[in-house]
Amino acid sequence: MFRQGLFSLVFWAIVGGLSVPFSFASNSAHDLPRHYTFAEAKKKMDQIYYGNLMETLYCGCRYASNHNPNGIDFGSCGFQPRKNVNRANRIEWEHVVTAHNMGNARQCWHKVGKKSARENCTETDSVFGIMEGDLHNLMPSIGEVNGDRSNFMYSQWTNSPEPLYGTCQTIIDFKNRKVQPRPESRGIVARISFYMEKEYGITISDKSRRLFEIWDKEHPVTLRECVRDERIAKVQGNHNSFVASHCSDKSSIEKNDLKK
Repeated sequence: MFRQGLFSLVFWAIVGGLSVPFSFASNSAHDLPRHYTFAEAKKKMDQIYYGNLMETLYCGCRYASNHNPNGIDFGSCGFQPRKNVNRANRIEWEHVVTAHNMGNARQCWHKVGKKSARENCTETDSVFGIMEGDLHNLMPSIGEVNGDRSNFMYSQWTNSPEPLYGTCQTIIDFKNRKVQPRPESRGIVARISFYMEKEYGITISDKSRRLFEIWDKEHPVTLRECVRDERIAKVQGNHNSFVASHCSDKSSIEKNDLKK
């Protein structure tokens, strides 16, 4: 599938208290996206996650480096490890649309000898490899939360969550294999899921679509999302249109940010 072009837009954005020029570059037919393996994609994170973007998806924890030791500041988000302290102290790159969801409908998704289904797809399916390394679908996460999320689907079942990780508002129902992300993450994961569906044809169930449409409306695009999308476009060569289409309306985005 090919990406649609975007008009070039420039405005001044307030990021981290600073007024900075912000440009949305167009993608032409001659400016095709660049594809990376997952291993290669992780090496690109310094070009995207710096400054105010160095914050984990599910708990909003600030961290110092994209490389070990990551220097995660638990005090910035009230995080406490649930069980795995070692994994809680490292940043991992979370697939918002999980590798299982990307691969389970593909012919490669089966074990071969000692190789897992994911390893087999990574080695033998070029389309899966592109999906696995798509920067729009990768977000920094505390390792323990990433591991606990596993391949569980997103859901929302309570307005009074009982925290699992200190005061972090993301919760996981291990019995029913579902995860309820904190409110600040819901619009983000919805728009990434829509992007992955449009880009690669990954199926979204009717139930999930209704939920994502609500989250997209209730949690609109923020300046931080716009900055992230622009940085990814510079590295990978394409935008998430479900984010970028809103980034031209600076006044509306600033109003949404002021509500947070």
